[in-house]
Amino acid sequence: MAGLKGRGINPSRFHKSQLKFYAVLLPISAFMLLPIVYIFFHAFKPFDELFAYPPRFVTSRPTLKNFVSLFYAAGSSGVPVSRYLFNSIISTLMVVMLIIWISAAAGYVLSKKNFKGRDVIFSINTLALMFVPVAVIIPRYLVVVGLGLIDNFFAHILPLLAMPVGLFLVKQFIDQVPDALIEAARIDGASDYYILIRIVMPIIRPALSTVAILSFQTAWNSTESSSLFINDESLKTFAFFMSTLTSTTGNTVAGQGMAAAASMIMFLPNLILFIILQSKVMSTMAHSGIK
Repeated sequence: MAGLKGRGINPSRFHKSQLKFYAVLLPISAFMLLPIVYIFFHAFKPFDELFAYPPRFVTSRPTLKNFVSLFYAAGSSGVPVSRYLFNSIISTLMVVMLIIWISAAAGYVLSKKNFKGRDVIFSINTLALMFVPVAVIIPRYLVVVGLGLIDNFFAHILPLLAMPVGLFLVKQFIDQVPDALIEAARIDGASDYYILIRIVMPIIRPALSTVAILSFQTAWNSTESSSLFINDESLKTFAFFMSTLTSTTGNTVAGQGMAAAASMIMFLPNLILFIILQSKVMSTMAHSGIK
């Protein structure tokens, strides 16, 4: 086998036989990077380049004026942009942490505990995967109203905690955790909480990383709660503020410049989080469970 690798068949190090792969993959990678490059350079374009035809990927005269205008527009409305960002950051972090815990705990119970109705509950969760978010807006609104969370910060958090795809993914991973490992921990006197936190969750870390990315994107980009449940401007999120930029400014060009800056601010955390957790996500997609 070592001899075959040395002659260029699946070599462990760089070999001239790999050049054909680079010839195909590098152009594809460059093409896929174009939207990211455009988002970053678009945020720094001056007004006259924002509507240039044909559009330019790289600005010739980068400027910070779009970001200055963004912060000024927020200040003129009475609520600083830092408040919108603070609301988004806090609500997103709470949603991510709670979804990870709920998905792991519920997945562990549905996978390793025997009780009446277990399969029915999991079937309901699987059925919920069929519904798009817009189909459950009215039930969510009724629940929020019934709990008295209108104009309450927790209205950003509670409606997003139901994440069927996260529970489904985590449960499938926990199914492949050996029962003997859990039984051995029980014999040693470990409680269910100890088993979940110290044994199960470290093993299913790839699935939890994927759930973290999905929940982060959902919470960070959500405008539903600010539009339907929140009337107090100081409690609304940055995603909602961004969606109103072009409609609330009298100058369309200025609105587009601020929207470009806000788009980069919205996109950057998603990119950073994916770069940090990409190895775990790739493991999730490749194995779909513990082998």
